[in-house]
Amino acid sequence: MASRRVAVAEVAAESRDLPSRFLTPEDLVAMFELPSVETVYQWRRKRTGPRGFRVGRHLRYAPDDVRAWVESLMEGAAA
Repeated sequence: MASRRVAVAEVAAESRDLPSRFLTPEDLVAMFELPSVETVYQWRRKRTGPRGFRVGRHLRYAPDDVRAWVESLMEGAAA
């Protein structure tokens, strides 16, 4: 559990420098060093990841939503 807290803290530091464009699932894979894009889709199905939206058939994430999600994880880890 401690390693997860460290990983969340590192991502939070990086998330302050998120791009101003909408993020793709592949962007989240790279940012969080996930094993595959399927992890992002699982988060969406389970409603545990950042809030996303569809543009046609493409999934996108607002940088502010990703930042808020990371901050909520940090708050939960601190408890």
